[in-house]
Amino acid sequence: MREIGDIKLPQASGRARLARWAPLLVIVAAMALVIGMGWHHHLTLERIVVHRAILKQYLAQNAVLAPLLYMTLYIVVIALSLPAGLVLTLTGGLLFGWFFGGLMAVISATIGATIIFLAARSSLGEALGEKAGPWLQKLREGFKENALNYLLFLRLVPVFPFWLVNLAPAVLGVPLGTYVLGTFIGIIPGTFAIASAGAGLDSVIAAAAEQHMACVAAKGADACKLKIDAGSLATKELMIAALLGLVALVPIAIKKWKLAGR
Repeated sequence: MREIGDIKLPQASGRARLARWAPLLVIVAAMALVIGMGWHHHLTLERIVVHRAILKQYLAQNAVLAPLLYMTLYIVVIALSLPAGLVLTLTGGLLFGWFFGGLMAVISATIGATIIFLAARSSLGEALGEKAGPWLQKLREGFKENALNYLLFLRLVPVFPFWLVNLAPAVLGVPLGTYVLGTFIGIIPGTFAIASAGAGLDSVIAAAAEQHMACVAAKGADACKLKIDAGSLATKELMIAALLGLVALVPIAIKKWKLAGR
């Protein structure tokens, strides 16, 4: 407390509260700036296709800097919860090959997810922990008990948006080490599957370009737009990743079954 006359000001607690909320507020402000300026609209598969020759030329001339820039952009996109992870993973496969592209995407996504997790935990997690009712406390205890299995399921099975899976563990009190491990392992199958699709993107681009040229010849350039559906690049590897997610829940189901049988 700091006294001014007869008035006592809770200076320390106010600073502590500001410090607790500052990381999340900075991320939200950055997210609002990016969306407000429309910068995220540049991260589309169509734009990557149009500029792929320039990107590959830059990669050839900057073999060290290009991967670092790619990973930095990926980390920022995930930390700001922008809907461009799929496009960037495909781009990584296209530019760097399925292995290195997939590896860089996994590392970058894990770092970005950890940043937003720590920011949310420092503010939302502590605030809810202080005011949580019995139901939330019980939910947190149940999740923490099988945190790694639940995380693997959520990461392997894309039922919920990636940004939501980044935030929920922070609210539910998942330890940092468990979160990082579950995120890193859980996103490996799906990320490498998408990177593999990106590595074979040139053939998809060629087919799309051929259709675009045919459209231009028939209807004119103004009536045609180069379109590539990222969703059509999903492969059987993504289905295998989803099945692995269900397998991650098996230990929890067995544990609950044994407890119910006692």
